[in-house]
Order: sequence, then structure tokens, then C-alpha cells
Amino acid sequence: MMIPAEMPRLKGYRFPREVVAFAVWAYHRFALSTADVEDLLAERGVTVSRETVRKWVNRFGRHFADCIKRDRPAAAEKWHLDEVVVPINGVKQWLWRAVDANGDVLEILVQPRRNAKAAKRFLARLIACYGKPRVVVTDKLRSYIKPIRALAPEADHRAHKGLNNRIEGSHRPIRKREKVMGRFKSIRQAQRFLAAHDQINTIFRPCRFRFSTASYRHARSDAFGLSHNYALEMTA
Repeated sequence: MMIPAEMPRLKGYRFPREVVAFAVWAYHRFALSTADVEDLLAERGVTVSRETVRKWVNRFGRHFADCIKRDRPAAAEKWHLDEVVVPINGVKQWLWRAVDANGDVLEILVQPRRNAKAAKRFLARLIACYGKPRVVVTDKLRSYIKPIRALAPEADHRAHKGLNNRIEGSHRPIRKREKVMGRFKSIRQAQRFLAAHDQINTIFRPCRFRFSTASYRHARSDAFGLSHNYALEMTA
């Protein structure tokens, strides 16, 4: 096996902790299927099935996401909210997403509706986690108006599609993953996968155009260091 086993073993798992962490990282960092990750591991001398990879991703993807949210700086007071359609089993569902002014994904929620009730539910989750925002930027969907007035009356609500480009562009990695996965199979699967995928991509896919080569490599080294520490925190 080409992956060194230097970390403590996971209780009840046959493969070293490094192998499990690598599989979870590769699956979320790149647009790969579980079969692709299976082949990557096979090239390194690790023989596992794609079903095993799927179980690892489901079990530990959320762990990495929770660690990233725990350790990152406090969310900015300016939020960008948007919703995008996600077909699941031929039924139109809506993915509600919120990012802050720094581009960090705050929360995602898959819901069957795109109305005021759905907007209020999503906004209530955000406020419960991060407190009330100073500015909320949305598109011109009118379903946002009453929930924002009710839950964050002091916030400056700016309803303008052009001002919301930060979150509009952040939907593209999701579309790419959706295509590779052959679309999501259920609301539960979409919620579980996207909650981890967005957070892991936050540290491993910084906006490269903003950095010099040296700064980008430094940020990448920091990301690998964080991933190593989070792998040490994994529990069975």
C-alpha cells in the first residue's frame, strides 16, 4: 500500500485512517464518482469496492464539513441568498443556499417549495446558527420579503439579481457534481452530500485568481494540514 499508515487506526475499520480520509477527500475535491475513487485506491494498492467508498463518504463527509465550519472565522454580516432548481426522480425540488461576503457557504437546504414558507424556514436556520445579518442580498423573488421583515427587521434587504453574482456563480460546482452523479436520487441524499461538498470545497478550492503562486501554494498547504488534523479527529 503506497499510503503510509501513521495515524491511529479507526476502531472497527479494516483499512487505515489515511485511506478512509483520502477517499473522502478525493470524492469531494474532484468531480469523481465512487468508481473513480475505487480506481484511484486500486492504483495505490488498496482494493475496496465502490460501495465501501460510498459508505465512507456518507459516514465521514459530514465530519469534515462540521470541523471546517467549527474552525473557520465568524461569518460576515452580509449574506447572499439564492435558490436553484434540482430535479430529483423527475420532481422539481429547490436547493436554497446562503453564502457570506467572503464566499463561504453558510447553509444549504433542499425543499420542495419556493415560497415564503420555505424562505422563512431557511432563514430561521441561518439566524439560529449565525445570528441576524446586517445586509441580505437576494434576487427579485418576492418570497423573501416577508420572512426577512419578520425574522431580521433591521437588516438591509437588497433585492437585485446583479448584486447577487457571488452566489449565482457558486452554483456551478454543484451542477458539475450533479452531472457526474447522474442527478441526485433523493432529497436526503442531496442534502447530505451537498452539506459536506460545499464545506470541503471551501478550503480546497480558494479563488486562485486572487492569489500569487506562492500564496496559493501556502493556502493549499494549510488546507492539507487542516485535513490531516480533521482525519485525526475521526471516530468510528
